[in-house]
Order: sequence, then structure tokens, then C-alpha cells
Amino acid sequence: MEKRVFKDKVYTILANLIKAISNPHRLEIIDLLAQGEKKVEDISTETSISVANASQHLQVLKSVNLVDIRREGNFIYYRLANEEIYKCWMKLRDFGTKHVAEMDKVITDFRKKRNSLEAVEVDELLTRMQSKKVVLLDVRSAEEFKSGRIPGAKNIPIDQLEEELDKLSKNKEYIAYCRGSFCVFADEAINLLKKKGYRAKRLEQGFADWKFKGMPVEWTIENQG
Repeated sequence: MEKRVFKDKVYTILANLIKAISNPHRLEIIDLLAQGEKKVEDISTETSISVANASQHLQVLKSVNLVDIRREGNFIYYRLANEEIYKCWMKLRDFGTKHVAEMDKVITDFRKKRNSLEAVEVDELLTRMQSKKVVLLDVRSAEEFKSGRIPGAKNIPIDQLEEELDKLSKNKEYIAYCRGSFCVFADEAINLLKKKGYRAKRLEQGFADWKFKGMPVEWTIENQG
């Protein structure tokens, strides 16, 4: 094989990979699948697109080996093909938030309105969790919580948080986390908690960041496979 042919081939393959993820819905799907495997209906609901469109996006990701499937009865579950995919996604996200001014402005403006700019980094969380006055709050769905969570976290899904507030002590500080940096559940939780007089901050990173950095994870036994 001539060197020009070789270069054309490898760069074309790489370009096709980049093309497969160069879509906002597919980037969001990768972010969602970092929480654990999901059915196409779940992805459709979370991304606010039709089941048919969600299926098409998943097929594009599968065609370049970014997504695998598992069949169980009549259901098909989608998952990331390997953990390196999300690590690459994290690097792209972090590059965008650090070096693209427009993205930084969008994020900052959004969090200013929700009073959730102040955040805790992972290293700080590890120190704070040693205090009995700090509660780590996982505001993802119960299903995602069972599939994997930060050790010691208490699960109150965001859509149940307001009705569960009377069970929370105002003598404690709450650190809320959700799926990742672009997931807004934690921002919504912080906004609600502060309005009701609770001390609260969000974790800068989400569960997927925690997991793919090799930090310890808890899960419910039935989901251990």
C-alpha cells in the first residue's frame, strides 16, 4: 500500500468516527449511556426526540463501534462499547468548557439563574464526606442509582425532592450530584434547597466522571453483572 493511500484511508476512518459523534443528540446519548445501559424508549424520553430518531442515532453510533447492544426477551439494551468512549467524551467536554467562550457563557448564565454556581470538586467531596454534617444527595432516577452510585449517597430523584424536603435536616449541608456536568438535575436541586433555607452545593462532576476516573462505586446486587 502506498503511503498516500495509507494516510487517506486512516484519516477517512477517523473522520467517519468524528462525523458519527458530530451531532448534539448523539453526544447527549453517549453522556446518558455512561450511566448504564438503556432501552431506546428511555433515550427517547431523556433526549426529547422520537423513538424512531433515537433508534437512528443509536445505529449510527453502533456502526462505528461506539455502542453495543444486549438482548433480553423482546427488549434491546444499549450501552457504551467500552469506557474509553466516555473518557474521550469527557476530554471533548472539558476542552469546550475551558476554551470555548460561548460555551462557558451559556453554562455560567444558566447556573447564575439557578443559584448553583458554587460547586465542590471531587477531592473536596472526599474530605467533606468524613463529616456527619454533610449529606451527599444523588438526584438521578432510582433506576440509575441502583445501577451505580457514589458510596454513601442518598437517593432522592429530582422529581420527588420537593415532597421529601420535610425529611431533610436544616442542620446539615447537602451536596447534590447527577449524571454529569451538563445534567441539570443537580442545579435544580440546589435551587430548590436554597430557596427552602437549606445549605447546598452541587458536585462539579457527575456520577459518570466519578466512575470513569476509577473511584469506588456502589450498586444494588441485582444490577451487579
